[in-house]
Amino acid sequence: MNKLLAIAGGATLLYAVLAVLMGVIPGIELSRVPPGPGVGPLTALEARGREVYVSEGCAYCHTQQVRPLPLDEVFGRPSAPGDYAYATPQLLGSERTGPDLSNIGARQSSEIWQYIHLYDPRAVVPQSIMPSFRWLFEVTDEAPQGLEPVPVPKPYAPAQGVVIPGPDARALVAYLLSLKQAALPGAHGDSAARAATTAAAATSMAATPATPAAPAATAAASSVFDAAEGAKLFAANCAACHGAQGAGVPGVFPSLHANPAVAASDPSEHIGAVLHGVHGKSIAGVTYAAQMPAFGPMLSDRQIAAIIDHERTSWGNHAPLVTAQDVAAARAKR
Repeated sequence: MNKLLAIAGGATLLYAVLAVLMGVIPGIELSRVPPGPGVGPLTALEARGREVYVSEGCAYCHTQQVRPLPLDEVFGRPSAPGDYAYATPQLLGSERTGPDLSNIGARQSSEIWQYIHLYDPRAVVPQSIMPSFRWLFEVTDEAPQGLEPVPVPKPYAPAQGVVIPGPDARALVAYLLSLKQAALPGAHGDSAARAATTAAAATSMAATPATPAAPAATAAASSVFDAAEGAKLFAANCAACHGAQGAGVPGVFPSLHANPAVAASDPSEHIGAVLHGVHGKSIAGVTYAAQMPAFGPMLSDRQIAAIIDHERTSWGNHAPLVTAQDVAAARAKR
């Protein structure tokens, strides 16, 4: 009997020590970490959206922790303690059936896309296994005053009426759009640091007599790019809206097949769209209300050039390629 009590007491003590070391102390330390740059408290609507996020079980399939690993680079920079200053308890998650959402508000800033994706994920990501959250929406004969209907693609839309986001859908999307990683000083995504580097490079070039480049080398540099990297970056950042085959979603997200900006000999508009985003663009008489996010703060000049070159050489497109130097020059003009 005494041995049983000793074993039980020892196990209880061990459990208590582990709980303190692995749960209590880290929690106390984390609560003392100051907010990271640009990290602030949620608004009332965003806080309500966080509750919906929890109640709908989103954390079962999505993480909010970017690991310092190459395979996590598509989701943003590695997470830092200050990112969670106003997110207690943290929704870090342990399963990643769907993508990490730490920076989804920057990676996919289109409110329209978020609503369509919640209503029926297959409407924007055909291979998605995420369930539809249609109960967060209402189908009415016409949109109430002050509310815009969700432009659900025809194959996924109800036979009659229009789709209106309900209060929980609006709150959830507000929360998702609030999930943005602020650039850390000196980090890869720090646009100020990048701009300073670009300016320093420009000053150095101006101070050094230019050496004419060999025409053959220039031609080779402009006609070769890392196709595998371009395809990977496109899949991670662009395919959700434009589709893996660049066909887009009719009336919602434009096709990249023979797209005027993509097919143009002058790549200025194409570079500007990827760097700074686009909103309310009219193409062939169709105005696209969905906002395209700016990838300049998230991706390097080389990565943006790879995406652009992938688009300019895929799906029947045969436009001149761009280089990281072209992107850097466009970035410096802004």
